[in-house]
Amino acid sequence: MKKMIIHGGKRLSGELTIGGAKNSTVALIPAAILADTPVRFDTVPHILDVHNLKIILESMNVHSTFENDVLTIDPTHIEESELPSHAIKSLRASYYFMGALLGRFNRATVTFPGGDNIGPRPIDQHIKGFKALGANVIEKNDSVFISTGTEGLHGARIFLDVVSVGATINIILAAVKAHGTTTIENAAKEPEIIDLATFLNNMGAKIRGAGTDVIRIEGVDSLRSQATHTIIPDRIETGTYLSLAAAIGDGILLKNVIPEHMESFTAKMIEMGVDLQINEDSIYVPRVSDLSPVRVKTMTYPGFATDLQQPITPLLLRANGNSVVIDTIYPQRTQHIAQLRKMGADIRVQDNLIVVGHSSHLQGAHVEAGEIRSGAALMIAGLIASGTTEISRADNILRGYDRVIDKLHSLGANVEIAADEVQV
Repeated sequence: MKKMIIHGGKRLSGELTIGGAKNSTVALIPAAILADTPVRFDTVPHILDVHNLKIILESMNVHSTFENDVLTIDPTHIEESELPSHAIKSLRASYYFMGALLGRFNRATVTFPGGDNIGPRPIDQHIKGFKALGANVIEKNDSVFISTGTEGLHGARIFLDVVSVGATINIILAAVKAHGTTTIENAAKEPEIIDLATFLNNMGAKIRGAGTDVIRIEGVDSLRSQATHTIIPDRIETGTYLSLAAAIGDGILLKNVIPEHMESFTAKMIEMGVDLQINEDSIYVPRVSDLSPVRVKTMTYPGFATDLQQPITPLLLRANGNSVVIDTIYPQRTQHIAQLRKMGADIRVQDNLIVVGHSSHLQGAHVEAGEIRSGAALMIAGLIASGTTEISRADNILRGYDRVIDKLHSLGANVEIAADEVQV
């Protein structure tokens, strides 16, 4: 494991470029095995999750190269094989191989995925979708066994009981080569789903309605890549740096941004009193001197993203009064609270609400990044705090943030990664 060492209390300024979306990338890489040709992705983020997905691909004789932000994947010699459990258990999104393998081979065996511990994230809606498409699903010994009869998968009408990004994506991956037409109702509408559908459609898939709550998929026999697919900018990375910029910036410009994807987040920043300058593909955050408290409630897209409720917390600590955070998606996403309190933050859980009070002084401390977004909150808090902050389990931050150390250095931050021999 690694640790992040931050010498905080220094105002930051400059500009940085947002990388490709992690939540798109971790779906697009499994989707690549559906192709009958090599595929290429551009603006791929340099994160640990990409490395682990490459390990999973290699176990199936799918070779890949990753150079200069371009990832090339060749699935033309793919072989069915047991997927490496250590890589599967390292990231939640490995479950997309269920849909992709089912679409490619009409069967799949996948170990229950790991990833961040942020509360229950059941895969019952994924399984419901697979069964509707004609698959048999058996859960046994920490694994999921999925298979179809000789006729393979067939189109179906699937109504998701709850809006689920993961289930929507997995059903698309399984249905894109199924016989007939599949309709997903109450589908998730995230930009990353549109990105996936764009990639598949450019290879010959017939997916309509991505970005709405009804998606229709007409199965095709073959998918063939014709051009490099450029991954959309990461809206969660964007929100994290927007929070950082408003909390401790002296003027920071974020480039490669899709402002429309950020509206629920930037609306809260403007409500707090941040005078954002929003351009066509960039956002400038000036120095902020006075912030008002706000109420944040996470919702499915286009609402406020659950992945941003922790990264905005250090900014809420700067507000003049009590802010309230309600996470309706993952109510147990509270690992950052105890860690921030070690640094002197006024933050607590009260009646199932996260109450964030004004904290005029944060002090560096030894803290632990229990998961990606908790780690991001601690990283921003460490940059604000006086003294030195050491964040153990910093691998969790590196899992989700593209070249984070280089980007922080470009803003003038004093931060480094080192080996972490002692766990907090």
